[in-house]
Formats: sequence, structure tokens, C-alpha cells
Amino acid sequence: MDDVPCTLDSRRRIEVNLADFKRTQLAPGKLRRAAVAITLVDYRDAGGLSGLHSAPFASTALILTRRAGGLKNHAGQWAFPGGSIDPGETPEQTAFRELEEEVGLHLAADRVLGCLDDFITRSGFHITPVVIWGGPAVQLVRNSREVASIHRIPCRELFRPDAPVLEEGHENGRPILFMPIGNTFIATPTAAILYQFREVALAGRPTRVAHFEQPYFAWS
Repeated sequence: MDDVPCTLDSRRRIEVNLADFKRTQLAPGKLRRAAVAITLVDYRDAGGLSGLHSAPFASTALILTRRAGGLKNHAGQWAFPGGSIDPGETPEQTAFRELEEEVGLHLAADRVLGCLDDFITRSGFHITPVVIWGGPAVQLVRNSREVASIHRIPCRELFRPDAPVLEEGHENGRPILFMPIGNTFIATPTAAILYQFREVALAGRPTRVAHFEQPYFAWS
């Protein structure tokens, strides 16, 4: 795929693709509700990852973090900024709050571009992925209590010829999806959300990911 410049044209194209997508919205149940922020900014700083495909600063990138090692849930794993939905909050409000708490980025409510399918995790979360336009020239500040490192992943990295990677699942036979990023691999659920973002928001293809399994280390 060609580069995705961090411009208003890219923002409009992504917003249109998300508006055309009939997302799966699950009814609230007994699972813990959560939201994650898929935030689009300029590339500017790869965050120290090796093996990334080169991208100019004006390229659009996603914010990913490595969670701090002392966290109760998913310590040390790759993740979008996000967390549990507080009483009275919408998923969008949670995504903005967590984005500010984890990486120091405060944005107005009109930056929401849309949402992807709700996703149920093995660790008992009902996640709503919220796509947000951060735009160019943003400064990110790591919250050391929650985040070990912050990374900007160029969108075109998601279209590598070796992505996604599917492995045989566990006892239920469902495949496990991984996304190669730089010289590492990101596992589902984050990988499944990355893949659906690629397919729906960037490529305009209505792709579902709820059937993908997660590796054992992501179950808690």
C-alpha cells in the first residue's frame, strides 16, 4: 500500500470508511466494559522499535504502548491506550480519558472518527475500539505507572506482505492472529483490532475478527 499521509484528506477517507462499516455492537452483559483508543498521529518518532519500514514524518501512525510490568492485567504486553469504562461514561469518553492518563494527549470530542467491532477477550473484557484523530505535531508523555514505552507505528507497516500471521489455535481450533510490527509480533486481542483497523478504516473492506483466538499468555 502507498503511504498514508497525516492530512485532512486521510482523516476524511478513514472517517468515511468507518461510517460505511456496519459494526458489531454487543449488548452489555456480565463482562467488564472497556474501551481502547486507536489514535492517529504523525510518525515523527518510531519509539525505538527496530525493523520498522521507513516512513516520512508526515506519515500517519498509530499509538501503541508496552504496558508497565507491575500492572494487574496484561502486564508487559502490547496495547492501545485504554481501560475500564467508569459508571456513566461512554466508550468514547473512556478512550479520551485513558489517552490523556497514559500518554498525556488531551483531545476534543470532535476527534472521534468512528468505532470498530466490539471484541470479547479471554481475560473477561468487552472492548470497544474507538478510532481518534490526533493529527500532526502532537507531544506524548509517558505515565510511568501504567506505560513502559510509547511507540508510533506507521499505518503502512500494517500492510506488510507477511501480515497477518495465523497459527493453529488451542482446543477450540480457532486460529490465533498475530501482526508483525518491526522485528516483533503483536498478539490478539491487540493484533485482531490492528488487523480490522487496517481492513476497515484504511482499505475499506468489511472484515470481522471476533473469531480469532488469543494465545495463552493473553488470557490474563
